[in-house]
Amino acid sequence: MNHELVHAVARRLSLFLAVSITACASPPQPYDYGPFLQAKPASILVLPPVSDAPDIKASAGVWAHATRPLAEAGYYVFPITLVDETFRQNGLTLPAEVHEVPAPKLREFFGADAAIYMRVTRYGTRYAVVASETVVEVEARVVDLRDGRLLWQGKSRASSAEQQQQAQGGIAGLLILALTQQIVGTATDAAFNFSAIANQRLLGAPRVNGVLPGPRSPNYGQPPLPR
Repeated sequence: MNHELVHAVARRLSLFLAVSITACASPPQPYDYGPFLQAKPASILVLPPVSDAPDIKASAGVWAHATRPLAEAGYYVFPITLVDETFRQNGLTLPAEVHEVPAPKLREFFGADAAIYMRVTRYGTRYAVVASETVVEVEARVVDLRDGRLLWQGKSRASSAEQQQQAQGGIAGLLILALTQQIVGTATDAAFNFSAIANQRLLGAPRVNGVLPGPRSPNYGQPPLPR
């Protein structure tokens, strides 16, 4: 093989690796909170999450844990029982239908400053040969109901793998543990508990690049947390 060609390929590979490492090492840019700071929302309406997960409990499981982090962050949050009943009385029973309601109409119904549009991308327990994992992944957008502007968006993830310890007893023990966790996780809806963690990471405040604290929080008005 031509030595010059080998050296040229090696140089290009080194350059590619250097660029890749630099890109991976670069921290994400701070979130632009300009619209959020201008809007100053005090009350938030959490809409029922749209779900891409096959588990029919996903939307309700995530929605049940979505209001507490926001309330603790200093916002007035409309109770989901009230919100659900209001939509049902107006013939809206599916989250996708609710998400299609125009912002001015939501503002008229509830008088909220902003609404949170959530989407569940993963929810449930899956068996994968030697490991069973319960995962909840959620995305959210905060939209100003007064003018329809996007104020913030983000996503979060919670997984049983974060706390899972390695099983004893070799490969057979791993298989038995994985199968047991999958059965128990599905039967007990283990994802319901992990949705609380995912929502706290997504909607709790103050957090880096997260939702800003509300007016009832002692952290209200302080600069966003630096990365």
